[in-house]
Amino acid sequence: MTRPLQGFGLGLRPGYYEDALAPQCPVDWFEIVSENYMVAGGRPLHVLDQIAERYPLAMHGVSLSIGGGDPLDRDYLRQLAALARRVRPRVISDHLCWTGGDGIQLHDLLPLPQVEEAVRHVAARVRDVQDALGQQILLENVSSYLRFSGDTLDEAQFLSAIVAESGCGLLLDVNNVWVNGHNHGFDPRAMLDALPISAVGQIHLAGHSIDALGSGLLVDTHDQPVCADVWNLYAHAVQRFGDVPAMIERDDNFPPFAELLAELARARDIAAMTTTQKEAA
Repeated sequence: MTRPLQGFGLGLRPGYYEDALAPQCPVDWFEIVSENYMVAGGRPLHVLDQIAERYPLAMHGVSLSIGGGDPLDRDYLRQLAALARRVRPRVISDHLCWTGGDGIQLHDLLPLPQVEEAVRHVAARVRDVQDALGQQILLENVSSYLRFSGDTLDEAQFLSAIVAESGCGLLLDVNNVWVNGHNHGFDPRAMLDALPISAVGQIHLAGHSIDALGSGLLVDTHDQPVCADVWNLYAHAVQRFGDVPAMIERDDNFPPFAELLAELARARDIAAMTTTQKEAA
C-alpha cells in the first residue's frame, strides 16, 4: 500500500485548536472526525481551513455504517465528498461495523457477524463508496464485547477477506486488538501476524478502561493514556508492518496538550527502536 501520510499524528479536538495552530507544533498530521465538519460554516470549519493549510489531514468517520442493512446514505456520501474536496485529506477512513437500521442512527459502532456473506455485503458497499469518493478508504477494526454464535471466520480472516475482495485498506487500531484479545480470549500478537502487511495504512493508539459493572471486560473508552500492554503490542505491530503512520486518539477526559505530545513522542521512540532492532537482526 502507498502510505500518503508519514510520521505521527493526533486527533484534532476543539480544545486543542490553539495548540495545533501554535508555531512549531511537533505533530506531523492531524486526524478529524469527519461528521464534526460536515456543516455549512462556523468556527470549527474556519479553524480547520487554517490547519489544512499547515498540516496533512486524515478524515475519520463514524456514521458510514458500511456493514449496515439500509442502503448507503447518498446525502451523507455527497457531504463527505464535499468536505474531502475542501480539505484534501491524505486518508479517508471509517469503521468496519453497522451503526443503525430502518433509518435510525444508533450512534454506536456495532460488530458484524464474521461470515462470508458479511464479507461479500461489506465489500460491495466499500467498492460503491470508493467509487463515490474517487479514492481508496481504510476500515478500522472495532472493539466488541460479544461474538456471534454463527461466526465461521476469526477476526483476522474477516478483515483480510474484506480487504482482498473490496480493495480497501486497514486502519489498525492496536488498542482494539488488545481489547478484543482480552474480551474474546485470543492472542493479539497472533492476530497481527495473520493480517496482510500491505493492507495497513494507518495505526490508532488509544486507552481503555475496565468495565465498571464488574464483567471483567475491557471497554474501548478512549479516555485514558495508552497502557503498557498496548505500547508493547504497538512495538509488535511496527515489527510486523513497518513504517506505518500512527496517531494518539483521545475522545474524553482530555489531558493538557503536552501530555498527548509526550505519548506521541513515546510512539516515535518505540517505532524508531523497533525499526533499528529489526534492521540489525
